Amino acid sequence: MTRHRPPAPRSSPYITAEGFRALQGELDGLWHRRAEVTKHLAAAAAEGDRSENAEYIYRKKELREIDRRIRYLQKRLPSLKRVEPHPPGTAKVFFGAWVAVEDEDGTEFTWRIVGADEFDPARGWISVDSPVARALLGKAPDDEVRVTTPAGESLYWIVAVRYTE
Repeated sequence: MTRHRPPAPRSSPYITAEGFRALQGELDGLWHRRAEVTKHLAAAAAEGDRSENAEYIYRKKELREIDRRIRYLQKRLPSLKRVEPHPPGTAKVFFGAWVAVEDEDGTEFTWRIVGADEFDPARGWISVDSPVARALLGKAPDDEVRVTTPAGESLYWIVAVRYTE
């Protein structure tokens, strides 16, 4: 038996225009933060003994995390494909759509289908790679959607589809 884990499946390369701008902004912000952390790291290193210098150890760890995220964003951003939203008259569910659904109990949910790099469950944004989004894609209002997730099977009815917030 080995400790090797197979690599995770690659997430889809799609992203909304505003999501792309947000990632670009994050990358720019990280470069500014990195310069500040480097300055503090140099000051901590100048204090002498680094083995017991908590400030130095903390700043090294912070710099390592910033560099890791910068590397990821520099590799990921060029491979992303910005998807423009469909015209407002489109009644089917595609990437970038806000979808209102109702479950068997009559509870209504509104989700937006976005790229894997911008999903945010607190805002109701779900990844296009998720089982729910995959089941919704291509459907229209009044369609019944059966979703199989690790938690079990759920049934939803599409109430509305829109492409503006």
